[in-house]
Amino acid sequence: MSPARVVEPQPGAFTTEVELPGDKSLSHRALIFAALAAGTSDVAGLGPGADVAATAAAIERLGVTIDGSRVVSPGSSDWDEPASAIDCGNSGTTMRLLAGALAARPHVTTLVGDTSLTSRPMRRLVGPIEALGGRIGVSERGTAPLTVGPAAGLTGARVEIPIASAQVRTAFELAAIQSSGDSRLTSPPGYRDHTERWLATLGLGDRVSPTEFVVHPGRVPPFQYRVPGDASSAAYLWAAAAIHPGASVTTPGVTLNPGRIGFLQVLDLMGAAIEAEVTGALLGDPVGTVTVRGAGLQAADVAGPLTTATLDELPLVAVVACFAEGITAVRDAAELRLKESDRVATTCAMVRTLGGGAEEDDDGFRVVGLGWLEGGEVHAHGDHRLAMAAGVAATGATGPVVIHDADAAAISWPGFFDVLERLWSSP
Repeated sequence: MSPARVVEPQPGAFTTEVELPGDKSLSHRALIFAALAAGTSDVAGLGPGADVAATAAAIERLGVTIDGSRVVSPGSSDWDEPASAIDCGNSGTTMRLLAGALAARPHVTTLVGDTSLTSRPMRRLVGPIEALGGRIGVSERGTAPLTVGPAAGLTGARVEIPIASAQVRTAFELAAIQSSGDSRLTSPPGYRDHTERWLATLGLGDRVSPTEFVVHPGRVPPFQYRVPGDASSAAYLWAAAAIHPGASVTTPGVTLNPGRIGFLQVLDLMGAAIEAEVTGALLGDPVGTVTVRGAGLQAADVAGPLTTATLDELPLVAVVACFAEGITAVRDAAELRLKESDRVATTCAMVRTLGGGAEEDDDGFRVVGLGWLEGGEVHAHGDHRLAMAAGVAATGATGPVVIHDADAAAISWPGFFDVLERLWSSP
């Protein structure tokens, strides 16, 4: 276990602006799109975390060269056949998206990961990819290692995905653009539609309805792209401002994709002051500036599409709920139990350890807002979202919080704790 980190309470308000690291979800997509394209793409501002590094290392195993922001690829039809399994580390996004991108290859590629990744569900990829004529093998438990291919050629298909999963939709779409005909997919709402906005901008797809998309097969052209700021990382700074009345944080250049701002919607329901302005778009995806100001908070109910749009930030919702008046209920979040940790169980344990009130439900949790938390010791269980949420909780606690396995934050944002603590010292 990595050394523990002690985060001290931070009384009082702050006003600051923070430049965010590159968005993790968009960094994965930019690297894989650049790998699919034959030629040189320029991808600047990649996210600094270990998950993005796993995707970069994976595509290099396919014969792609990464030199600074330059990504040079022979194109997916000429990718190298890896001599051994590709290690996706802790990154489910790497494994699922790469599985789709590899589905049209005429050879077998094996994808493996660490202990945490090997426990996460992968069987959900099988039906959509097999509908196109591809092959994906999973373990008896429906988990990694994955074997992808070989394929003699993919054909267009119509697929209904039963869960609102951007990763499964994207895996299908990355395979479908390499097929011989149009494909159509639909799923429940609430997912991130980054990939579909990119495909539509590149002429490789069309939106039919809010949940239905048509994929047109074709080649991804080389492109230039600067990764916007990470909304999931920004959420921790927004939360720190929200639980400190009078505090204010501004985050410029952040992705404002509708599937990424669920946490802002939750803060708005709770009574925080939110200002969000779209300032442009990159590959059809909105980008802008967000300011969050702390105020007296009220409990909120989070369910349905809002839960889906806030899934990665739900441990943080629990932290904010501790400082709100009333009982906050999170429902329709069974998927939360299948992350790096069982985030329903570990989130409730974190809140209770710090003197708060939280109870598990089968598909979510309830948090009693007491208006404060105590100090204590929290175990992150190797889960970056939990470690970062505990850090935010500590800033509003009555005593220091010891976070075991705090280094897990580096999976998404190395240096997060230093940035969090500097909020109160910034001019």
